Amino acid sequence: MARYSTITGMFINTTDRFADTYLYYSANNNGMWEGLRGKDIRHTVEDLSYALVSLGLKKGVQGAIISGNGPRWAMADYAILSTGAATVAIYPSLIAKQVAYILNHSESHLVFAENTEQAAKVLEIWDECPHLKTLIVMDDSRITGADLDKKDRQSFTYFDLLESGQAYGKEHGLNFEEMCRTPKPDDLLTLIYTSGTTGDPKGVMLSHNNMVTNIEDSLTCIQITPDDSLLSFLPLCHSFERMAGHFLTFSQGATVYYAESIEKVAENMQATHPTILIGAPRFYEKVYNRVIEKVSKDPALRQKIFWWALAQGKQVLDLRMAGVKAKGWLAFKYKVADKLVFSKMKARVGGRIRFFISGSAPLSADIAEFFAMMGMVVLEGYGLTETTPVITVNKLEQFKFGKVGAAIPNVEVKIADDGEVLVRGPNVMMGYFKNPEATKETIDDDGWLFTGDIGELDDDGFLKITDRKKSILVTSGGKNVAPAPLENSLVTSPFIEQVVVIGDQRNFISALVVPSFEKLKSFAEEQGLAARSVDELIKDDTVIAAVEQEVAKAMEAFSRYEQVRKITLLPRELSIERGEITPTLKVKRNVVLEHFAAEIEAMYAGAMAQPDRA
Repeated sequence: MARYSTITGMFINTTDRFADTYLYYSANNNGMWEGLRGKDIRHTVEDLSYALVSLGLKKGVQGAIISGNGPRWAMADYAILSTGAATVAIYPSLIAKQVAYILNHSESHLVFAENTEQAAKVLEIWDECPHLKTLIVMDDSRITGADLDKKDRQSFTYFDLLESGQAYGKEHGLNFEEMCRTPKPDDLLTLIYTSGTTGDPKGVMLSHNNMVTNIEDSLTCIQITPDDSLLSFLPLCHSFERMAGHFLTFSQGATVYYAESIEKVAENMQATHPTILIGAPRFYEKVYNRVIEKVSKDPALRQKIFWWALAQGKQVLDLRMAGVKAKGWLAFKYKVADKLVFSKMKARVGGRIRFFISGSAPLSADIAEFFAMMGMVVLEGYGLTETTPVITVNKLEQFKFGKVGAAIPNVEVKIADDGEVLVRGPNVMMGYFKNPEATKETIDDDGWLFTGDIGELDDDGFLKITDRKKSILVTSGGKNVAPAPLENSLVTSPFIEQVVVIGDQRNFISALVVPSFEKLKSFAEEQGLAARSVDELIKDDTVIAAVEQEVAKAMEAFSRYEQVRKITLLPRELSIERGEITPTLKVKRNVVLEHFAAEIEAMYAGAMAQPDRA
């Protein structure tokens, strides 16, 4: 059992045990990594929390954070929680109107904003948020002017807040440890707003008990120690990173390096040498495609060595999954393969990776197997914001590709008659904030949460997710087609960056394809088309034929009625700014269908294809 029952209790526990351990690292303006020890973090959070108490933060009140990842995000979170209040996590990629909805709906009294860019969003919509009284700018930029002239508004820099908190704590004799004991297990810990593919986002209420039990139960499946280090780059406002990359790692005294940006992740991995990396499927897809693209350009001998090495890795992996260790000649060949190929791949991700973790969306089984053949296992898990989030996870000692693992202890999973995955356990949310109707629709009287996902359980209790219930396509021929497996297969092609499979109430399946523009450029040069623009290239017969060949190859494993029969290449990536994908990179199908309605209709206009019957 854990030595704490609340996240604030965990914070005290960790900063006591690891007072002299460097737990957080971030890069300064000169690119040098600077660390914070447990006692440094403790003192900072203590002073911040005293300042927040002086500003009226307490149990029953919410404080928000809109910022990219970093130690100050983490410490602001702990400071809010230490007052007994709850944290509202907001994606920094959201536009002002979306930020206004969350601040207003959550009744947040104050907000930590990363910089002047994020602060500008708050200033723009402050009049719409009657509960909001205080803005704290985390990079110490000062906000002045007419926006703060109203007597009930105030702004602080992060440094000013620390100073005021230190003085207020001494003046009022506040005791930080007593404050941290005030929250109870069933108290509200956080509101995380779903990025939802339809309608307004809902505020998921998670308790201290939800989070503590999810940490505890997950640690029985995935072992993390004080010797581990993590590179954090998924948004901390995402439930997956918040639980696993923030609270769970901290509870074990593991070190967290905060990536400078998503663009610098590759560079940062080599600088920080993480042992664990948590990523969404798109991260692994990009790494896979870059490797395959590079190999395709290598000299013939080097290509031959690469594929020979991968074949040895496949044999060793098959034995490992059967519980057998490679011996003799195969073991020797694998060592050679590791020296010639795999060690170089491992060096690119820092050279110390024990395992990867993947979540938030389905990961292609082929990509997961590719990494495992090189000795870098990707442990895929499954969960929802509403389940804190972990429901199932693969383990290093037992994993299956294309499946998201077995349920963690104390969590039950069953499949409803219509195939929907149902979940019950201490990880299930308290409900949706100020939305009892939606809560009742999602959680039944027996405590079962309806996930909205279609899945199946095998004899070992491993769960396979087929697709979202609402995403299932029903062709005009009456065939049910799950788009996710098709899309997962297609994105393994180095030509394909993003894909949306279409076909609901149509007589065949088609797809909108965003090509890899990097690959498109190199292919154009090979074909003597380098002078053409992107708009010209995506309409070029040679380019279309090359991508169609990739699609046909990916569709070989599927039934005829499931196969993508036509494609349209798009001139740009789907984006958060246009509302086509969520901040967690899930496709908003209804928005995509609307934005590319003309292209979709053109694929089906005059089509002679008959609906498939088998």
